[in-house]
Amino acid sequence: MINSIARGLIGALFIASASAGYSADKADLKADIIASVDRQASSLTALSDEIWSHAEIAFKETKSSAALIKHAKEHGFRVETGIGEIPTAFVAEFGSGKPIIGIMGEFDALPGLSQASVPSRTPLVEGAPGHGCGHNVFGAASLGAAIAVKEQIESGEISGTIRYYGTPAEEKFFGKLWMIRAGAFDDVDVMMDWHPSDKIEASAQSSQSLVDFLVEFDGQSAHAAGDPWNGRSASDALELYTHGINAYREHIQPTVRIHYHIMDAGKVVNVVPDYAKIWVRVRDRSRDGMTPVYERVKEMAEGAAILADVDYKVTLISGVHEILVNRTGGSTLQANLDTLGPITYTKKEERYAREIQEATGKPQVGMDAEVRPFRETEKNPPGGSTDVGDVSFVVPTISLAAPIAPKDVPWHSWAVVATGGMSIGHKGLVYASKALAMTMIDLYEDPDLIKAIKEEFKERKGDYEYEGILPPGPPPLDFQQ
Repeated sequence: MINSIARGLIGALFIASASAGYSADKADLKADIIASVDRQASSLTALSDEIWSHAEIAFKETKSSAALIKHAKEHGFRVETGIGEIPTAFVAEFGSGKPIIGIMGEFDALPGLSQASVPSRTPLVEGAPGHGCGHNVFGAASLGAAIAVKEQIESGEISGTIRYYGTPAEEKFFGKLWMIRAGAFDDVDVMMDWHPSDKIEASAQSSQSLVDFLVEFDGQSAHAAGDPWNGRSASDALELYTHGINAYREHIQPTVRIHYHIMDAGKVVNVVPDYAKIWVRVRDRSRDGMTPVYERVKEMAEGAAILADVDYKVTLISGVHEILVNRTGGSTLQANLDTLGPITYTKKEERYAREIQEATGKPQVGMDAEVRPFRETEKNPPGGSTDVGDVSFVVPTISLAAPIAPKDVPWHSWAVVATGGMSIGHKGLVYASKALAMTMIDLYEDPDLIKAIKEEFKERKGDYEYEGILPPGPPPLDFQQ
């Protein structure tokens, strides 16, 4: 039986299809998509909650990946694992021939953000990881969309191939880079992507390019009081290096970001440290802007080593491109968001959201449930980087933002964990799954739309030849986190 909300959406689909010149057949397909996601809602939220409870960090997402693979196989997908030499990376596929439409699903958590589903800071396990970026919802919603499309291929309503990409290690090492290098995306026509957010938006905004690297200093230990003159302090070099970075901040473009994490600066106070290590990131709005800053910051490591009379080593971990936006695809997604309309929250959910906003010092306005209009692409994107950017330089990519957290709460924080494991996150999951799957129906049903998306992709990319920012060899699976 179709409930009143679903019936209203189906009616809206017919109206929207007529006004856009679409056939009634496409409206029927989208109505079936909505019904499919509604049928899946219980199992998808259970899958999301399972991944939320595992909360596994980059390259360690063994249980989370296994849960997604199991769910995909139960729904008839062919699954290939170990993509790009990453044990937790996989591709689940159904159908055959063109078009090949892909959809990405992330599932890694962040260190130190363990949190119960309550609106105040309450770790489940002190110091343990938590899903402060909502990737538990991300992976499950994308798989739900893929299943809804798979059902249409299986019934003969549409033809082609649907692929779900299980993409690990987005938060730290950017697992998609090794998947790209393995050729996993080479034959895809259009890629679908989304990210948990505090708003509903068809995204036509870029992101920041980033490079991620380690600097290590090696000196000579000595007794800090008895014969410090015999020591060459790696810690001195590290301090000089950070002073250099911080002085440099005055002389870089406002769009540049440099941040670091000191991993080792010595073990005890009475020994001149012979080893120090720092993890550094440089970002800018484009790879062209980021690269010269990266080169300069690497040179500073040599300068610090000379001043402290120690040796040094710079090791590239990986890096990402900015997102290559696709407004043609984004406008198609926008039409489906307009059809779906806003998300409705209960009074209890709104109260929960306001309590989190109060706890994090934000205005107590609750959830932002409205569909935002399709915005112009900003010249300077907001902060944040993702390996989705690299995929977008290989295959045209359509991106969605859907809410799983209250408006303006800090991301990568306990606040997102607290909502990602309860009904607010579940509603965002179902909404995103519907919007993504409906947009994929547009792609399968309209070859001219795919052609237009690809033409914009080629125009924006120009003559640039994609080259991933990663070292040779396998991914750093054993990296000390």
